[in-house]
Amino acid sequence: MKHLLSIADLDSESIHSLLMDASALKKGGWLNLCDRKILALVFEKPSLRTRVSFEVAMRQLGGSTVYLSPAEVGLGKRESIPDVARVLGRYVNVISARTFSQETVEGLAKYAGIPVINALSDTEHPCQALADLLTIYEKKGDLTHLTVAYIGDGNNVANSLMLACALTGVNFRIGNPEGYDIQEKYWQTAQKFAAKSGAELFQTEEPKVAVKGADVVYTDVWTSMGQEAEDEVRRRAFADYQVNETLLSFAKKDTIIMHPLPAHHGLEVAAGILDGPKSVVFDQAENRLHAQKAVLVKLLSENPKS
Repeated sequence: MKHLLSIADLDSESIHSLLMDASALKKGGWLNLCDRKILALVFEKPSLRTRVSFEVAMRQLGGSTVYLSPAEVGLGKRESIPDVARVLGRYVNVISARTFSQETVEGLAKYAGIPVINALSDTEHPCQALADLLTIYEKKGDLTHLTVAYIGDGNNVANSLMLACALTGVNFRIGNPEGYDIQEKYWQTAQKFAAKSGAELFQTEEPKVAVKGADVVYTDVWTSMGQEAEDEVRRRAFADYQVNETLLSFAKKDTIIMHPLPAHHGLEVAAGILDGPKSVVFDQAENRLHAQKAVLVKLLSENPKS
């Protein structure tokens, strides 16, 4: 494991190993597993959970962080991506990049000479997917014979969650309006993983069909960062895809509700739902910390130069 750029960089065994490591680290508290190691946080987008979880993770592991804002770096504008990568590779031990483009995080990995973690790009969010699986495992006790229903845009979160489910044998359904499907290349990759794991995948424009009998109902914002100009169009397109009590009545009685946050209460999810007994969103948010600790320990231990 040299980098974590995509969930597809992992296999079923390595995902399960990371989940077990994360669970152990969650119980272990503060440990000096990354003593004298430095993490660079290279952000083109602002974030609450991503920045704080990575900073706290590194601190709890005995290391330290350097945060680089968009104005400080200017990736590809003020300075080329290869040059930024090469410089950081001389200063720090690992990079976590939150970028507008998957190509940017892949470019950093190509030139840095140290591990690079995709903390979010336009097409993937692997750290979120690992935290999601950890949360599902904690709440359901296993990952086998489960069904995750994702309601909403086929975005970066959906891509990574689908790949993670397909790799680990979790059934994945997505309910989305026409024109907001999972990207074809991600769908085809997930199908290949599912053929090996036994997971069942399908897309539908009927949200009730997607959630029927589901163990997990998952949603995300209708308009992601950088898509603000499309907000009104998206609100109209997704008007019938709100996660509310009516939709949840089609899922299992013990279904859990997930959302990567930030959430728009009253839009993609009805007001009060995320504060209800079925919601696990704050456990899910906490698990970003522990999943990322597992990734950091894995990458730094398996890459001696870092």
